[in-house]
Amino acid sequence: MPDSQPQPPHSPSPSGPVGRGSLLLAGARLTDGRTVDVRLHGGRIEAVGTAGSLTPGRPLGSLTPGRAPGPGTRLDLGGYLLLPAPADPHVHADTALTADTPGPVSDDPEDVQRRATEAALLQLGHGATALRAHVRVGDVTGLGALTTVLRARRSLHGLTELTAVAMPRVLTGVAGADGLAILRDALKMGADVVGGCPDLDPDPAGYVEAVLEVAAEHGRPVDLHTDAADPARLARLAAMAGGLRPGVAIGPCDGLGRLPADTVSRAADQLAAAGVTVVCLPQGACGAVDHPDGTAPVRLLRSAGVRVAAGSGALRDVSHPVGRGDPLDAAYLLASRHGLRPEEAYDAVSTAAREALGLPEVRVEAGFPAELVAVRGDRLAGALSLAYSRIVVHRGRVVARTSAVREYGDSTASTDLGLPRQGRGGQGRRDGRDGRDGRGDLA
Repeated sequence: MPDSQPQPPHSPSPSGPVGRGSLLLAGARLTDGRTVDVRLHGGRIEAVGTAGSLTPGRPLGSLTPGRAPGPGTRLDLGGYLLLPAPADPHVHADTALTADTPGPVSDDPEDVQRRATEAALLQLGHGATALRAHVRVGDVTGLGALTTVLRARRSLHGLTELTAVAMPRVLTGVAGADGLAILRDALKMGADVVGGCPDLDPDPAGYVEAVLEVAAEHGRPVDLHTDAADPARLARLAAMAGGLRPGVAIGPCDGLGRLPADTVSRAADQLAAAGVTVVCLPQGACGAVDHPDGTAPVRLLRSAGVRVAAGSGALRDVSHPVGRGDPLDAAYLLASRHGLRPEEAYDAVSTAAREALGLPEVRVEAGFPAELVAVRGDRLAGALSLAYSRIVVHRGRVVARTSAVREYGDSTASTDLGLPRQGRGGQGRRDGRDGRDGRGDLA
């Protein structure tokens, strides 16, 4: 197997300088079936070679998540599948984890920041090293929720990339003047993306025009909530968005699934020509839209050339009390319910999601950003099915680790059949191994 050679440098990560030292990921399996060593340095993949070919460093004992590895740190990934890390282009950090709150949800800044931070860390544990949070601005809360999400972003620096979308409610008519003013203030404060929900405005087309105008003024991306159930309105959006840089995303677009097939095909062609990304929500829609199923007709959109990414939507708030916020769960649903191959489904939460966020591409090749997730298992389909044990790498450092162990009662069935077991005290497997080869852990 030829070793991976350095690629041309990509745009740097927006999170600033990275920790010193290198990290060797030893014996990881790739989706093409190869078993490799991967050396990380300076926030990038420095080299990829056949297993055992790269110089190992000092053995890894207990690596504290978030702590920069020392020179030559080695992490054994035998039994793990190594993948580009997921990214989540659609989360609601300010309202997350409020489903079980008795009475009105607190908008105290400390409470909102705590919820946003905890939600981001939960998703980081799932593997998402980049998140785009859609935050309401205006109304009674003003810029309060945005302020706290931006504080959470600072506290998470070095662990995960959190960007914020400013979402005003109304932008047209007399009331829209205040919305436009607060939207511009939100961008001055540090919001990264111009967003909103045109479906809630009395003049949806006017709302879209206002958002695109503000985005063009400030050179910001656009990310809009819409069910896309009105073909004429969607065609106008595509016409206005065509050529706008740094780009336009819309979602969840579940209304497309209720339109005639020929109408959807025309809309898909228009979105593809305009370069508009569709962000679907396979785990369930969020509170900004009225329909519980947040999944657009993803196969038709992809076949037309539309970039389709998948987000989590609500994470255990009143609109989705059991939201998991797990990108691999979103990929699982795309594969199990919406007809995508496992590779296509994972692309929606990794490569396409990163493109939607304006982030550089990640491949397990030299020269690419060290944004990776290792999942117990040896095939992508299995990883999406039972992705419990995970190791997350952000900017070349291990920042999260989740371990799950499968144990059974005292039964001779597995021994009689020669099946792997997880044992204690060195017992359990007939071959003397301890089960930590990817078959004893939950994969």
